[in-house]
Amino acid sequence: MSAPRRFLALGDSFTEGVGDLDPARPNGVRGWADRVAEVLGAEGWEYANLAIRGKKLPQVLAEQIEPALALQPDVVTLYAGANDLLRPRVDLSTLSRGYLDAVRRLTDSGAEVLLFTGFDLSVSPVFSRVVGRVALYNERVREIADVTGARVADYWRWREFGQPGYWAEDRMHMNERGHALMARRILDLLGRPQPGADPEPLPEPVLSRRDRLAENSRWAVQYAGPWVQRRLRGTSSGDTLQARYPHWVRLGEDGRPA
Repeated sequence: MSAPRRFLALGDSFTEGVGDLDPARPNGVRGWADRVAEVLGAEGWEYANLAIRGKKLPQVLAEQIEPALALQPDVVTLYAGANDLLRPRVDLSTLSRGYLDAVRRLTDSGAEVLLFTGFDLSVSPVFSRVVGRVALYNERVREIADVTGARVADYWRWREFGQPGYWAEDRMHMNERGHALMARRILDLLGRPQPGADPEPLPEPVLSRRDRLAENSRWAVQYAGPWVQRRLRGTSSGDTLQARYPHWVRLGEDGRPA
């Protein structure tokens, strides 16, 4: 009997699943990687997820690559760098060198590696100022893929994610519809297209100017303020969290380890 195939997810909040709430799961989230693992689990695949919210790219590489290699995965997804790009200063050349070394180690191990470009933030009223930086970073990601043989999930070009109805209240992460859509895109790349239509974005509420100002003020207090404070203090929302699935599990259709 052949050994089960293994899917490993690495990265930050995007891959941990922030925005797709599920109190019954580790860290209280589900996310696109779990959703992919549930489909693969029906084929006997095992799954691990080492991603932790708030991690910058050097942290992801330092903390997750060695455990990843020890797990001997068949397929690895790696999304990292967004938390670096949102900082006041970032050295893309240094980041890219470390990223290239890490991806090369993963591909040299025999794993199929899937990298992500960053999202086109030009649609965001909050983060659009770094859109040029993200575009440059994306070219580095594509170059790394070319050199190492990794594949690219081109989030930048998936324009459908620009619809507000795919985003959570914090305006920084996808909601459950966005994560469900991302899972479908990744399954497409893995050669497992899913039947049925893509999930529709949540309907956008129609607000008066006064209500929208009030909503923006609430968002600033509840989300933007704490985010800025953590950066000033050098802390992260993931500092007290552990990886959700550090060892191999097989997720059933209900999301529970089989």
